[in-house]
Amino acid sequence: MYYAKPDGDFFLGDCMPFWHDGIFHLYYLLDEGHHQGLGGLGGHQWAHTTSRDLINWQHHPLALAIDADWEGSICTGSVFFHDGTFHAFYATRKPDWSQHLGHAVSSDGNTFHKTTPNPFAVPPPNYHRNDYRDPFVYQDDQHQFHMLVSSKQLDYALPERGGCLLELTSNDLWEWQVARPLLTPGTHTKGASVPECADLFGWNDWYYLVFGMGLRTHYRIARTQNGPWLHPRIDMLDSQFCAVMKTAPFGDNRRIGVGWAGPRANQDDNGQMRWGGNAVFRELVQLPDGSLGTCFPPELVSHFPTPLTLTITALTAGVTISADSIRLDGQSEFTVVAVDGVTTHNYLRCMITPPSTYGRFGVGIKGDIDFVNTYLLEFDSGVATVMLHNEYLDGVELSQPFILEVVIMDDIIDVCVGGQRCLINRLPALQGQRLFFYSSHGAVQFSDLQAFGYQSPQ
Repeated sequence: MYYAKPDGDFFLGDCMPFWHDGIFHLYYLLDEGHHQGLGGLGGHQWAHTTSRDLINWQHHPLALAIDADWEGSICTGSVFFHDGTFHAFYATRKPDWSQHLGHAVSSDGNTFHKTTPNPFAVPPPNYHRNDYRDPFVYQDDQHQFHMLVSSKQLDYALPERGGCLLELTSNDLWEWQVARPLLTPGTHTKGASVPECADLFGWNDWYYLVFGMGLRTHYRIARTQNGPWLHPRIDMLDSQFCAVMKTAPFGDNRRIGVGWAGPRANQDDNGQMRWGGNAVFRELVQLPDGSLGTCFPPELVSHFPTPLTLTITALTAGVTISADSIRLDGQSEFTVVAVDGVTTHNYLRCMITPPSTYGRFGVGIKGDIDFVNTYLLEFDSGVATVMLHNEYLDGVELSQPFILEVVIMDDIIDVCVGGQRCLINRLPALQGQRLFFYSSHGAVQFSDLQAFGYQSPQ
């Protein structure tokens, strides 16, 4: 499932991971033609795959399918297990583009049966009829059930910024009452104001509220399940190419997030990301102050079992090369080496010791003969940023040695910095199989350099 998509002109959309009785369930929206199904309504249905180890996966028939003319799309939702029954809560988009809530039940978590009335909830007064989706259900310490719904307040003081997570409550999972907007981010970026695909969970004395804004995944943090929800220093978990990540526990004290990376329009490196694509897996990292980071799940690395032999060539002066180490000593000039021996499907790992003074350094990926045509993964310690072509992370600690991990899978380039921050991009234009390591006016050490080839699952 790592970076996987359904066959043909089908793609993986919003993910709904769920953990129960030792099994990691991944429900996701089966997308046709990048949201073009049923005249652009989406035509989405819930696909389903499961794993006990995050390595071997069993694919199941559709968990929730379209079976009525008025169902234009079975949209994102959540699964909740209670008293021996799996409950799926979802939204349905009708042909008039209005959105309504549905409820389905299952005895095994594989095949769900829709309940009546269907829909069981419609947008309440003063909430937009086309924004009432992504129901997420959880239970509080007093055993009351809560549902968070992506919605938009029509009577908000600043109407264009009235997108909210509307809270509903229930005593039995069947009858729901509108309570209050739990969170109104007040964001209006590129036309996006409604927080989507909410996820609320407790983890080691902290509570987290995760949601998407314009497909990017953000979060808030609190000491109690009811808030107040505080904005962490860096509130974004990844780039847009790990879109609307939702999470679920896995085993003891682990939490796995899954999003999706859509291809770029017209296969252009600067093209807009299209809706629906390939799966992206993350492991959440809880930092000492309670804030969150992300890293690669260790199970991902198991798919790259074959060590690759690398050839390192200095392209400038100021370079020292050993078997698995590169030192760039250009204190007042640009220094670079080329690395050959990689392919289009690799896992790379090295330790980077950054310059003692501020500077820029990095790795050129999918390069060709010279250092002109390559994608730069650039670290700037002066402004604490990491840039991969046109996607970036800010607020990254770059003053101490850190481990860099890179996965290359065709046009997908996925990066993990220091086991705490991830960055992913889709870059289809260049097809080179050469790496470059470089430094701009600073001494940098790239040590313990390793590369591994991919083995496709049987």
